[in-house]
Amino acid sequence: MLRNLEAAIEEARFNDGDGSIEIPVKLKVHDSTFVPLAKWPMLMTGNYRCILEDRMISIKEAVHRSVDESRGIYEWVSNLCLGLGADEADLVPFDKYAKAAEGLGKPSSAARALFGGAAHIERVDCLVRRVAASKGQTFEPLDEIVSLVDQRLARNRTAAS
Repeated sequence: MLRNLEAAIEEARFNDGDGSIEIPVKLKVHDSTFVPLAKWPMLMTGNYRCILEDRMISIKEAVHRSVDESRGIYEWVSNLCLGLGADEADLVPFDKYAKAAEGLGKPSSAARALFGGAAHIERVDCLVRRVAASKGQTFEPLDEIVSLVDQRLARNRTAAS
């Protein structure tokens, strides 16, 4: 059923008045249920680390200001995913991610939302920490990420009230 839906979405077209255009939304079906976990190491290493106490930085800077620290976070989260049952092939290697991050010169959407005053954002950082805790694992850099996001959200909520 999912594969049929994927194919139907791929073939669907919309007439915008000037002709038929491709639908900008896709559905990609994967054989592994763990493919979505492949984003966790990237989000924790780059996207959420754009959020500093007093400012936001680009994903490139978040990853490359300390490549060793970034590699450590990436590998810790990757190992958490592997412990949940992900296959090594489901995950993107750190070096490939770090290379891609070189072209990410803007802060993440989460950082931009927080520094734009958002009172709520998607909290994958909290999800990763809770999953780790359910496995009896803690990781100080992850706790620091969660704390920085919590602090910024608290400021935003106070300012909004």
